[in-house]
Amino acid sequence: MKAIGFKTSLSIEKENSFIEFETPKPIPGPHDLLVKIEAVSVNPVDYKIRQNSVKDTVLETPKIIGWDAVGVVEAVGDKVSLFKVGDEVYYAGDLTKQGSNAEYQTIDERIVGKKPKSLSVEQAAAMPLTGLTAWEILFDRIRIDPEKDKGKSILIIGGAGGVGSIAIQLAKKVAGLTVIATASRSESIEWCKEQGADFVVNHKNLIEEVRNAGFQHVDFILDFVDVNQYWDAFVELIKPQGHIGSISDPVESVNLRQLKGKSASFHWELMFTRSMFQTEDMIEQHHILNKLATLLDNGTIQSTLKTTLNGLTVANFKEAHKLLESGKTIGKIAIKF
Repeated sequence: MKAIGFKTSLSIEKENSFIEFETPKPIPGPHDLLVKIEAVSVNPVDYKIRQNSVKDTVLETPKIIGWDAVGVVEAVGDKVSLFKVGDEVYYAGDLTKQGSNAEYQTIDERIVGKKPKSLSVEQAAAMPLTGLTAWEILFDRIRIDPEKDKGKSILIIGGAGGVGSIAIQLAKKVAGLTVIATASRSESIEWCKEQGADFVVNHKNLIEEVRNAGFQHVDFILDFVDVNQYWDAFVELIKPQGHIGSISDPVESVNLRQLKGKSASFHWELMFTRSMFQTEDMIEQHHILNKLATLLDNGTIQSTLKTTLNGLTVANFKEAHKLLESGKTIGKIAIKF
């Protein structure tokens, strides 16, 4: 099969930052699906791993990354029970396995969902990783209860990004929260409003902006940008007994002791935890993806796709990574094969 990968970590402008190569089509294990991939999307985890995972060596066999895919099941392992050959599926993958930037991929059925019927392959490819991340941080980590917590306030840092975009929708349209999102450019402010944000504030003066919007404190805070940069503001803005959740990668420690007076809680979210550790509840990602598919098909939430590139090519993956690394992308970027 054809695949796009890399042998060493290079800046995206370098000629061999991605290379095209041929590799054997994978064979599904007992719980695996063999998926013929029709579209993928890119996420910050893609460029972070490309930049850092093969720094001091050159691999003999190129590394394939990519953690969002849509495709058709071509074969199944002998213990597969959730899917059959011919099913259209979508999923966000497993950090410990080869990625989706290839014509075929094997994937454990327990982290795969049925593709939303109403969406194109590129619209569906935009949703798994960010949808799972947003769902897990809201409902599995912070454990927001849509009945009990309806109307409470949530501050979302990085509202126009891939995770922020779907987190706004889930917080507003599923959890019933009052959503304050951060954005600073006119196009990103408008995008956050389109996703359902009640208020959009500038992250550059966060405390003052949130207070000017009418909130002395907020019940929940989600950090999708940089917990170090905003930590002091979070400590000030979080309501007593409130909850802060983050997916960012801090380069410095955060002082959790600052939350003690408010009895506030801090939650990490990594979408890959369940697959990395083969947790007992790993199949929850199958269920979450199917719930998201239902919400997408009935119009409760919308795909966050913003940009589509066409073709399984080195040039397209380079372009997608350049756009993501700029830090100015809105919504999601998909590549349709």
